[in-house]
Amino acid sequence: MYHVDLNSDLGESFGAYTIGLDKEVIAQISSANVACGYHAGDPLVMAETARLCREAGVAIGAHPGFPDLMGFGRRNMACSPKEVKAYMSYQLGALYAFAKAAGLKLQHVKPHGALYNMAAKDAALARAIAEAVAEFDDKLILLGLANSFLLTEAEAVGLRTASEVFADRAYQADGSLVPRSKEGAVIHDKQLAIARTVRMVKEGKVTAITGEEVPLRADSICVHGDNPSAVEFVREIRKTLTEEGVQVEALGNFIQ
Repeated sequence: MYHVDLNSDLGESFGAYTIGLDKEVIAQISSANVACGYHAGDPLVMAETARLCREAGVAIGAHPGFPDLMGFGRRNMACSPKEVKAYMSYQLGALYAFAKAAGLKLQHVKPHGALYNMAAKDAALARAIAEAVAEFDDKLILLGLANSFLLTEAEAVGLRTASEVFADRAYQADGSLVPRSKEGAVIHDKQLAIARTVRMVKEGKVTAITGEEVPLRADSICVHGDNPSAVEFVREIRKTLTEEGVQVEALGNFIQ
């Protein structure tokens, strides 16, 4: 039996601005990565997202990013490992409060955007993130890009890890994601994306944009649901995985 988690980045609305279709997406996923107020989200949004996750029985995790609301956390910032560690601790504490108030325990941590991508290739940043998580709660799972420093540094400090793959993103030969600024970075053909996802889960491989076969482990699939067609895409992915004999469940149920 194959097992995989379906995760989505949620709670990214802010003030008067609504981003994403969180309620519709939560109905289709097994784990939610909730923004913690630095790249997106605010206290009311965090509280509401935690409530929705509790009602749907979806596991909740922190989605901390750079302090960059204007850039949605997608701009690289020149932050030291010491600064990154402090940013992580601050955001973990914020979401923990809302999860606890909703009667939930945090399951995992997944860095957001530029912080995620930079730490995937920078061992010092990855270690800072891992240490912050381990010092906060060493039972948490660190969710990171397959074959990245995020996973190796987390394992080095004794954390459980989950290897993340992306349903609708193209890969480079080194296993990193093709930057969004490049043509072909996002896969718009739904059936192609679903077929690639099934192969990543069952065969542990994905074809890079340049044609090479890239080995990876797929513990969790990141899916996006920020428009009605994307929500339907998430629904189709889950349906296809089930038909292919893949059990969709939260990370905490199968990550040892």
